[in-house]
Amino acid sequence: MKTVITFGTFDLFHVGHLNILTRARQFGDRLVVGVSSDALNIHKKGRAPIYDQQDRMHILEELKCVDDVFLEESLELKSDYIRTFNADVLVMGDDWAGRFDSLSFLCEVMYLPRTPSISTTSVLEIVKRQK
Repeated sequence: MKTVITFGTFDLFHVGHLNILTRARQFGDRLVVGVSSDALNIHKKGRAPIYDQQDRMHILEELKCVDDVFLEESLELKSDYIRTFNADVLVMGDDWAGRFDSLSFLCEVMYLPRTPSISTTSVLEIVKRQK
């Protein structure tokens, strides 16, 4: 069984999230998703997510392409998460290209193109403008 692992905040779940998850799942028999904790999101993006970590995890748990979901507490623990879940492939969006190449001794590292013209940040900007 080949296990794929990926990570993200997955706030304001949109088609870009679904696209990367369904594409990631195609590279293995099992897809494990690390959801950035609220605290980690504040640290890396400077803001709290719209939906809390439990809600974001619940959304992902209900997707048929996702087999397991866990809470990611730190970017620096990726190697530990890869080992814990015996991941064969790490898949990330290409906005992270090169950032996790150092983990290639643990598993294959792949960067997939993001869905054009969609991101949580862009959705938030649209909502702000419509007020």
